[in-house]
Parts: sequence; C-alpha cells; structure tokens
Amino acid sequence: MMNLPPGVQVIERGWLSANMVVVSGRHNTAVVDSGYCTHSEQTLALVNVVLSGAPLDLLLNTHLHSDHCGGNFVLQSAHTDLRTLIPPGHAPYVANWDPVMLTHTPTGQLCPRFNYQGLLMPGTEILLGEGLWQIHAAAGHDPHSVILFEAESRTLISADALWENGFGVVFPELEGIAAFAEVAETLELIQRLDPLTVIPGHGRTFPYSDQVVQRAQQRLVAFTENPTKHARHGAKVLLKFKLLEVQSQALIEYKSWAFKTSYFELVRAKFFSDITLSDWIDQMISELIHTGAAKREGEIIFNN
Repeated sequence: MMNLPPGVQVIERGWLSANMVVVSGRHNTAVVDSGYCTHSEQTLALVNVVLSGAPLDLLLNTHLHSDHCGGNFVLQSAHTDLRTLIPPGHAPYVANWDPVMLTHTPTGQLCPRFNYQGLLMPGTEILLGEGLWQIHAAAGHDPHSVILFEAESRTLISADALWENGFGVVFPELEGIAAFAEVAETLELIQRLDPLTVIPGHGRTFPYSDQVVQRAQQRLVAFTENPTKHARHGAKVLLKFKLLEVQSQALIEYKSWAFKTSYFELVRAKFFSDITLSDWIDQMISELIHTGAAKREGEIIFNN
C-alpha cells in the first residue's frame, strides 16, 4: 500500500489519457490533470464517482499536453464554479487559444478549448484537500511543466518528468531546442525532494528509490549521446498515440494524417534528411509493427 496523503486517490488511466489525481478534504476538492478529450465522458464519470457527486472546486494541469488537459472542457462545463489552474508559461496561448503554440496541432492531437482562472507559480504552495503541496518547475519534457510535492507524506506528483522506467519524450529537443540539460536538472530536483511515493503521469504509482532516478538518468545519457535515437523514439510515440486514439484506421488515412502533422516533417528534416518523409514514415510504422505496438491486416493498421 502506497503512503498517500489523506483524501488522495489516484486513477491510473493508461497512455492515451494521463493519470488523474483526485483530492478531497476540508479545504476543497481537486483534480490534477484531466486526460485526453476522446475519454471526456469517462473522465467526468470517474471524477463524479470518486467525489460521490460532490462539486469539484479546483482543476490543476501539470502541463498542457493534450493527454493531460483534454478533459478540461467537460469538467468546466459540468462544474460551473470550477477554478482551473495552469502553469504560467503557456497561459497567453490558452487565453487567446492558440493550438499551434500549445503544440496540439503540430502533434496532430485534439484538445477542446478551455479557460483558466489562476496560475501554478513555481516556488509557491497550494492547499489541496487536507494538505499543502509545493509547486516546482520541472522543465524538460515540456518547458513549462510543474510537479507537485506534499512534504509531510513525501508524495510527488511527477507528471511526465519521472516515470518508473524513464520519462516523457523531450519535445523541445524534437524542435531543435536544447532541453536534455533541463531534464537532468529536474531529475536532480526530484533527488533533492527525496519523495517516498511517486504518482507519475502514466503507469502505476510506485515507491521512490535511487534506482528509479538512476534508470532515468541512464536513459537520458543514451539520448544525449544519440539524439537521433531520441528523435526516432519521439516520432514513434506520436504515431502510437494516434493509434491509441483511433484504434484502427485505413493505412492510407493514417499516413495522410502523418504527412499533414508538422512535427513529423520537422523531425525528419532535422534528423533524417537523407530520406523522404514518405519512406521515413513507412520505416517508423514498420518498427511499430515489428515491436508489437501495432499490427497490420491488409490495408488496415490496428493498435496492438
């Protein structure tokens, strides 16, 4: 049994929708991250069950990738007094709704427009349920991501900064912006916080150990020494995410989506300029099938 603070429940959801943390107590009720938009009805139902129909006071987003904020709209629609808090870096693009700057359009993902009422300022604290949570900047995977730490129980909501076996794709690196050093700094921050329990953005809640961070650091070294390896990994993550969304699709439509999704050409031009986009996409799809992450039957590709 993980040593979670009173009133904290973790809903593990998989890879299309990020995990949700539901907190309830004398101060308020809160949800951290809201999943992907195609799971919106499930998101709303899960929150209502955990809170037993009580109003939701706060919605926090660790960062604004679509799998973490895609359910914001439905929660805001159902809970009209809800206050939504986001990291400050992307706030102007939410206020003026720019899905390109929010990376939703370039990654070929969906996210209904939502609004916000406050900011999660690094270096401050916030009352959630029964406890006080520290807000820490956690750049790397996303330049504006935050993580949340409850010091009494030493519980860390790590989002995609630390998983049990690594961390999320370092998206700035795919854009040609150096960010591996920021990943290293965030891992060092987590070491200093020295949590007992980690609630990741994806995967099971797990006990923290030096070995967990060391695995992440070794993975980072491998990517730093071979950025092309990271670029291939990032491209396949985006392709897999689309399959998680649609489950199955005509191969010609799937490839057409990839051709129109600007991140793929961005990555190809930077890391794989000796091959055409069409041939490179074919390679990435073949690798997904070879590893069992996808399967092909005739001219249909399936999530596997």
